[in-house]
Amino acid sequence: MVYTYPSKKALASIVGKVRALTTRASHPTLAVLLRQVNSVLRGWCAYFRYGVSKATFGYLDQYTWHRVVRWIRKRHKRTTWAVLLRRYLPGSQPSEDEETLFQPQAMTVSRYRYRGDRIPSPWASAPPGTTG
Repeated sequence: MVYTYPSKKALASIVGKVRALTTRASHPTLAVLLRQVNSVLRGWCAYFRYGVSKATFGYLDQYTWHRVVRWIRKRHKRTTWAVLLRRYLPGSQPSEDEETLFQPQAMTVSRYRYRGDRIPSPWASAPPGTTG
């Protein structure tokens, strides 16, 4: 059986995009940041959902959460962790103004099934009773 995983190059590409989006001075508010990060993550996960991608999605979910929380902490240096949790992390997911961080781990993964002899043959079968 053949398993298809997202390549390391593809994972490095999305990690690089998330890293670039979560630099400190990129966005004025958390809602704007979440909108851009969510659109990138949704597109990447929709492309790679047809394969063995659950572990990769889990890693990407964890990585993105840490980057966004680090962005929040750097943005509000003098605010205590308790206030940040209450204000920006209700239910442990970063959110602001009805915009919540997309969770790649929650994406459903569906795999193609082996079709075997149900794949149509491109050659016409010989009529019964004839040889060669």
